[in-house]
Amino acid sequence: MASPKIIAVIGATGAQGGGLAQAILDDPSHEFACRAITRNHESDAARLLLTKGAEIIEADLDDVDSLIGAFSGAYGAFCVTNFWEHFSAEKEKKQAKNLADAARVAGMKHVVWSTLEDTREYMDADDTRMPVLQEYYRVPHFDAKAEANVYFDGVPTTCLLTTFYWDNLYAFGSGPQKGDDGVYRLTFPMGDKKLAGIAVEDIGKAAFGIFKAGDRFIGKTVGITSEFLTIHEMAAHLTTALGIGPIVYNDPDPNAYRNSGFPGADELGNMFQVYRDFDREVAARRSPALARELNPGMLTFQQFLGKYKNKIPL
Repeated sequence: MASPKIIAVIGATGAQGGGLAQAILDDPSHEFACRAITRNHESDAARLLLTKGAEIIEADLDDVDSLIGAFSGAYGAFCVTNFWEHFSAEKEKKQAKNLADAARVAGMKHVVWSTLEDTREYMDADDTRMPVLQEYYRVPHFDAKAEANVYFDGVPTTCLLTTFYWDNLYAFGSGPQKGDDGVYRLTFPMGDKKLAGIAVEDIGKAAFGIFKAGDRFIGKTVGITSEFLTIHEMAAHLTTALGIGPIVYNDPDPNAYRNSGFPGADELGNMFQVYRDFDREVAARRSPALARELNPGMLTFQQFLGKYKNKIPL
């Protein structure tokens, strides 16, 4: 019997990588083995993965040599960066380059790179509907990932195009907020347009589907989402699941949202405006049907709320 092929999972103790790590460990075929890459092998999340059968390796995205060591001997790698740790597009690109360089040195047979599109392709350079951020970008955490795609040239790579996490309702403070009048409001500057959304764990599970497909998706971009929902529809589902409300959709102007004062408000204001103003272009890049082919157990928004509603603060 052939030995399992090792997948080195960046962010295995986090969101996207955690979903992939669990999918590998749960797979009854044992075709693959999970090598969980973490900055702290003694964390509770790392220890839990160890008890489930994962190999735990320490490495740092800012240290390419540590990544080369972590990738050595692995068949493939899941590569992801986290803009929200530092809010720097340039740092995110540097980390992506380190990942790509390490994968190249390690001779990876298949890399899945979690990326996003360059939103600047949707508008002219002199378009004034939203500000330019960090000197060069419209939505830095989108645009920088897209710029980083080129670093993986020459590495057998699938670019996995992701989208808005429904988990942000509890993990990022995006859930319903109770006003002084006692009314719960769900605030997104989306108008009547539909938001592409997904449970973050399902991104990792879709990545596992890509690895299991062998060479089929190497050299391709795969865009996934679970559903396209208006914020009115999301508010209605939340009202039913949480048993409060009705939850009202609050639809501010993007400029007002950008000036909300919380860290990253300008970035997110631009992001939601892209989702709103270029909804057709965003949707065209993401396929719910392909997402479910890769991950047949993908959660709908209603199912997501059934599983995680108790995490949403009220």
